[in-house]
Amino acid sequence: MQSIRLKLETYINKYLDLWDFYGVIQVTRKGEVLFENAYGIASIEFGIKNNTNSCFSIASISKQFTAFAIMLLYDKNMLDIDKSAQLYLSADMKIDESITIHHLLSHTSGLYNFHNFDNDFFAGYNRMNYSRNEFFRQCINKKPTNPPGMKYDYNNSNYNLLAWIIENVSGEKYEDYIRNNIFLPLNMMNSDVDDGCKPIKNRSSNYSKDFDSIIRSPYYNEKFSIGAGAIISNCDDLFKWYTCLRDRKLLSPKTYIRFFKENKNNYCYGLEHHHIYGTARYSHGGDHLGVSTYMQDYFDEDICVIILSNNESIHQYRLGNAISDILHQVDVDYPLKHEEIPINENKLKEYCGTYLKDKIQVEFINGKLYFTRFSGNLHIEIYPVGEGRFARRYSDQIHPYSMAKNKNGKMTFFGYEKDDPTI
Repeated sequence: MQSIRLKLETYINKYLDLWDFYGVIQVTRKGEVLFENAYGIASIEFGIKNNTNSCFSIASISKQFTAFAIMLLYDKNMLDIDKSAQLYLSADMKIDESITIHHLLSHTSGLYNFHNFDNDFFAGYNRMNYSRNEFFRQCINKKPTNPPGMKYDYNNSNYNLLAWIIENVSGEKYEDYIRNNIFLPLNMMNSDVDDGCKPIKNRSSNYSKDFDSIIRSPYYNEKFSIGAGAIISNCDDLFKWYTCLRDRKLLSPKTYIRFFKENKNNYCYGLEHHHIYGTARYSHGGDHLGVSTYMQDYFDEDICVIILSNNESIHQYRLGNAISDILHQVDVDYPLKHEEIPINENKLKEYCGTYLKDKIQVEFINGKLYFTRFSGNLHIEIYPVGEGRFARRYSDQIHPYSMAKNKNGKMTFFGYEKDDPTI
């Protein structure tokens, strides 16, 4: 046991020597905490450091709570997950009748996915005042891109709709239903649903990098994350949640079987399932502005790994998987940063330009290259690590960005051609 503790501590310390991590890491096996530590700042403004009780946005880890709430209603025969979701939505929310609740839970609905560069939702529309009906009309009520059940497509709109189904069927607000039926029964007293307005005790603020400075993460209205994100929690409460799933609390055995059943692309309901190390792993991560989270559950071995962060410096999946390797006696290589390759200034400037107006731009400023976002309000330094390959300066990035000329001789980034200002 001591050897495992030492290996965990050595690896995590070497990893975090490379990155300015803000957050908490907790590793538990058979009820024993093998590693737990807090890092960085909860509030720069007030000089408050993170501690092991700090509360963080868990981003898409929230989806499993939404899925579980749906299964609670299913257990009470208040809805049928194999019937049309339309039956359980309010009259002013019409979607394709062939889309079932199961399709929403498993990300196989085929609904239009509004989270892409072409749309103005991310850091555009979601900075506006929230109206449920307007949000539904503008972003979700569009022609489906695939027939339901045909293809896995991870899509927040599925879980937005599930939250509204919870409200319509239960007669309670989403946050009240989650609190009354999950948080309170499990004594998760440090957990809440963030609406962007309420003060939440012990919550760590989210931070990003602009140039080489730490800034508050760009604003977005958390109300738009309903069902898909927005839950705030800490390691203590998330371990209680882990024990709920491990011990099969709150749901009937037959409903748990359905909850954990694997669908397309290893996705269950709000959780991913993989068979690894000879056992089952259930996991989910979360990524958002200033948020990097990851949780792994090994119920048969009674192992729980929790990573919560209020900045974007780490690659939580790389770190989480390395921790699991160590726990399962798999050798791991110590982390390294991508090696910077010298490229002359003129060559670097060839990559500069606008690839998607106000959304994807590359600029050369004071001898450095920047991937510029949000109409020029956020500057992410990137550096060359190979021909046409660039890595973020201040964030762990497994797969560097690629910028290369296409068959038409146009420089491309994220699949978009650089604008030619002469045309």
